[in-house]
Amino acid sequence: MDSIQAIKQRFEIIGNDPKLNRAVEKAIQVAPTDISVLVTGESGVGKESIPKIIHALSHRKHGKYIAVNCGAIPEGTIDSELFGHEKGSFTGASQTRNGYFEVADGGTIFLDEVGELPLTTQVRLLRVLENGEFIKVGSSKVQNTDVRIVAATNLNMFEAIKKEKFREDLYYRLSTIEINLPPLRERKDDIHLLFRKFAADFALKYKMPTIRLEDDAVELLQKYRYGGNIRQLRNIAEQISVLEQERTINGRILKTYLPDIGSNLPAVIADKKKQGDFSDEREILYKVLFDMKRDLNDLKKLTLELMESGNHQKVQEEHEDLIDKIYGDEEEEKDIDIEDIEEENREVLRISENKSQDIEDKYYFAEEIEEEETLSLQSKELELIKKSLERHSGKRKSAAEELGISERTLYRKIKQYDL
Repeated sequence: MDSIQAIKQRFEIIGNDPKLNRAVEKAIQVAPTDISVLVTGESGVGKESIPKIIHALSHRKHGKYIAVNCGAIPEGTIDSELFGHEKGSFTGASQTRNGYFEVADGGTIFLDEVGELPLTTQVRLLRVLENGEFIKVGSSKVQNTDVRIVAATNLNMFEAIKKEKFREDLYYRLSTIEINLPPLRERKDDIHLLFRKFAADFALKYKMPTIRLEDDAVELLQKYRYGGNIRQLRNIAEQISVLEQERTINGRILKTYLPDIGSNLPAVIADKKKQGDFSDEREILYKVLFDMKRDLNDLKKLTLELMESGNHQKVQEEHEDLIDKIYGDEEEEKDIDIEDIEEENREVLRISENKSQDIEDKYYFAEEIEEEETLSLQSKELELIKKSLERHSGKRKSAAEELGISERTLYRKIKQYDL
């Protein structure tokens, strides 16, 4: 039997992490058998290497090896792709087609993203696993195939079974042997080795000197939590190789290529959206404008009562919360003159009568806004953010709450407008 190091070298697997070595060892051990194998691990950890090892070391090595990405095939054609179809079995089936299970007879099929298979296809796959039988789409003839199946998934299969998205009996047939590949963040000592390999490859590819990392950059590289795992690290190495003029990279430069460097979570995990956190900039502004319209209506009601009632003190007491909301300050108490409010509101109402319908139309027909309006909305957004920050003495949390957006979104806007 080939050694683990020899196999890793043959299949270009970089690293000496014990979990990685154990995964390769299990692949070597299971290869001579026909046992079904399920490879698990996060996206980008290199799961496609395991079925290649299994096939190359098996008695099927001279047969076909076919890798199928189940998540990339439309649901309507997946059965035809895997099991074939008869001529005229559906619109467009102008001739009989052999599926992968027929073509790979005597060889190995690697079903990547097997968790994405539709339930109807899962039933067909289960039959192949149990007795090697399948039926082409549009046929009634049972055919046999002798195929070794290796599957892979990045899903939590028990969660998928619980949600009835994956058959429990199929899972246990596929996972006779389960091989798990660790995420890159758990292989810290391998990260720099991988980076150096990628850097050397890209230097050769683009005919340029190999980039080198200084000690602080190596430390930063090892601390980062790679949401995209090896695939993400490879992309980072390629970006730096192509974009940087200097061939020696320090931590400051490297940091610009590592998104969300301060996060303790993988880069692919997004913060859950809080209520009122609109990613679309237009929606942010429309919400603010809609809230302004509501406040203007409150002002109209207050002003009418002031005009109709001679008792300003009574009106002030009844609408204390509204007056405080509009004219009050959280940081310091102010003396409010109700007559000044009445005079000020008359002017506001004259303007609001002409503008309130425009605001309402813009809110409900957002998709029809022209590009010129978008530009004016951006300036209005900037003005609103400035005023809110001034009103709250630069406190982002309070300003964000007033604007109806998250503090993170507000911070992004502050950087965008260079406030």
